[in-house]
Amino acid sequence: MSHAIADPVVHRPHWRDPDDDRPRLECGVCGVWGTAPDQASAVVALGLHALQHRGQEACGIASVKDDRFHTERHMGLVGEAFGGADLSARLPGRAALGHTRYSTAGGSFLRNIQPMFADLDSGGIAIAHNGNLTNFLFLRNQLVGEGAIFQSTSDSEVILHLIARSRKARIVDRFIDAVGRIEGGYALVCQTRTKMIGARDPLGIRPLVLGRIGDAWVLASETCALDAVGATFERDVEHGEVIVIDHEGLQSLKPFPSRAARPCLFEYVYFSRPDSIVNGRSVYGVRKRMGRGLAREHAVEADVVVPVPDSGVPAALGYAQESGIPYEMGIIRSHYLGRTFIQPSQGDRQRGVRLKHSPNRAVLEGKRVVLIDDSIVRGTTSVKLVRAVRAAGAKEVHLRSASPPILHPDFYGIDMPERDQLIAANMTLEEMRLHLEVDSLGFLSVDGLYAAMEAGPRNPESPQFTDHYFTGDYPTRLLDREIEEGGREDANRQLSLLVSA
Repeated sequence: MSHAIADPVVHRPHWRDPDDDRPRLECGVCGVWGTAPDQASAVVALGLHALQHRGQEACGIASVKDDRFHTERHMGLVGEAFGGADLSARLPGRAALGHTRYSTAGGSFLRNIQPMFADLDSGGIAIAHNGNLTNFLFLRNQLVGEGAIFQSTSDSEVILHLIARSRKARIVDRFIDAVGRIEGGYALVCQTRTKMIGARDPLGIRPLVLGRIGDAWVLASETCALDAVGATFERDVEHGEVIVIDHEGLQSLKPFPSRAARPCLFEYVYFSRPDSIVNGRSVYGVRKRMGRGLAREHAVEADVVVPVPDSGVPAALGYAQESGIPYEMGIIRSHYLGRTFIQPSQGDRQRGVRLKHSPNRAVLEGKRVVLIDDSIVRGTTSVKLVRAVRAAGAKEVHLRSASPPILHPDFYGIDMPERDQLIAANMTLEEMRLHLEVDSLGFLSVDGLYAAMEAGPRNPESPQFTDHYFTGDYPTRLLDREIEEGGREDANRQLSLLVSA
């Protein structure tokens, strides 16, 4: 039986501002099963568009019809790649899955764009993955040593190899066998000729939700994708759960030992869209409570509360409501700034913040300003914003972070700097205040963040959430990191210098 694959690949130039201080969002996944004929790819494209905030470097969709897989992978935004009226003809079928990404493991190369496809003895399989494997290099080196040939430097390809090499008979069992060998934080969606399979890591670090459109099933990273495609929210995929969808319906499997869930707090601090419901909690509601807690912990006499748009807006609203200080849009963010305007010269980068965030002089001039941001990573963006606010006439600037100080790097899918580049890990509070050129500086406490989650006090013996970036308490072992720190020769093995042109 034929399992041919059509795979046109389009390359668009990409450039990343090296002074951009925002933590990179991981990735977004969306899969749909059982739509009207040839409509699955259109539904997935719409879902990916709603998840665009989770990754803006590249995107891809794979669909299946009559045993034939069709894929497209593009550098750039979802709307640019999959906005054409001919999408259903290019990617036909009643089942499809898609992915939008920032590079975490692997680089920004075409060969790392998902979904990834392989032809197994049981037929074709495509996979899309959100998160990061903490034993990726260990498994990859092991597989290469056994003769495996890799076409990418993405950890997602490791999962395909593990599925292919499993000795189990059924594809679902082979998938479970593979997932049982990986470690880290992940949400997976896998498509075969006859099934769609979804899985969430045993701690539920990365989110995955289940929805329905009539008789069709949808798996997605966030509920905002379900809203965009007109799907009803059924439930969260549980931590450690495997969902199997086929012509007989949906089956839930719990193949791994039960563990307490530890969802990622950064989903609420920054990553998820404010209109999403993550693990039963409104992201918008959590962020407003973070702002209220910040106002209680770090009150200051001021004239106006100003958010750093867009992610600082809900926390700033909460701060203003709790403190009684008026809320104003003192910084206006441009939503139409294309990559064309961002140039790599130092002079243009200095002007970049004025293009992205324009201070509103009518609000700021002569005022004592409380500037609310969601988090502070290296501090480079914060310095630029503070200077811009002062240049617009602000009399005082009091910077507040709606999250605790970021003290440790992440290995579960967040592109975050190493510890020596994290400002809070290398300076005292007073040193940071002077460096950021503000009149006062305050961070929400870890206890304050837990209070905003309405989860009770943090249990240091068994934390309710993944919070290592604030506490250093990593929820899993970090095998690749341990190998690197142990000085093993294979830790720094060259993966590849092949760059897609």
